[in-house]
Amino acid sequence: MGNNYELYKVFYWAAKTGSLSQAAKVLYLTQPSVSHAIKQLEESFGLSLFYRNAKGVELTQEGAVLYSYIEQSQILITLAEEKMAALKNLDSGELRIGGSDSLFKHYLLPYLEQFHEAHPGVKLHLNHGTTPEIMAFLKEGRIDLGVVRMPIVDSQLEVKESFQLQDCFVAGARYADLKDEMLSLERLLQHPIILFSRNSRARMTITELFQSYGYSIKPEIEVGSVDLLIEFARRGLGISYVTREFVSKELEDGSLFEVRLDVPLPPSHVGILTMRNMPVSSAASAFIRLVR
Repeated sequence: MGNNYELYKVFYWAAKTGSLSQAAKVLYLTQPSVSHAIKQLEESFGLSLFYRNAKGVELTQEGAVLYSYIEQSQILITLAEEKMAALKNLDSGELRIGGSDSLFKHYLLPYLEQFHEAHPGVKLHLNHGTTPEIMAFLKEGRIDLGVVRMPIVDSQLEVKESFQLQDCFVAGARYADLKDEMLSLERLLQHPIILFSRNSRARMTITELFQSYGYSIKPEIEVGSVDLLIEFARRGLGISYVTREFVSKELEDGSLFEVRLDVPLPPSHVGILTMRNMPVSSAASAFIRLVR
């Protein structure tokens, strides 16, 4: 016996106000349609729900039982509507982003700060991982969006290009004699090279670039984080291949300098990943607008 929600709404307001005409006013209905709705409910249950009295209507014992349930559901529906409005206005909810440690620290941090200041009610969850891990997180529904290096080819994912980064070789004071030199790849390879150990997009790109010129780039030192790539180069342990935007502070203060090569290094593009054909949450949309 499924009575529709509208009938219960009429019943709720009639019981709450104790008047059919008041209920009609609240619901923008005519009084006869309110009476008709209550009659339908009473018939469907085979019970009287109201007594008529001089002031209007009063609940019967059975009506009071029904009201105790309907009142709770009405409160829940109101809360649900408020929650939806809050999510739409970004007063609450959460934003789950996947990315590499280095992208979070060196690139996304100011955007995350801006977003948090504008929407302090939205909880931020940052999931760190490699590009394949982030793609998997998205498909498993563990994050709302991912920030990764391109190219990404996956029919299940939507990729929006966001910004461009430039990778370069950097060295510290120990290699100061290279500062004013334009190096060939062969000359560069005479020095110890420090590369990121994981099979990262940047590592694959530089390996392919050297191969295209007929050279094989074999690192003397491999490290697991961008911070170590920077630190090892500063301490003079070799020449590191890093993203220029991630070492802007060190290049400015002179603790590192860029080693110039006689061949161009291709820029890399960063993209924002979302699931194709899936609605993007209000929080995720707001963040994507901020970054792009």
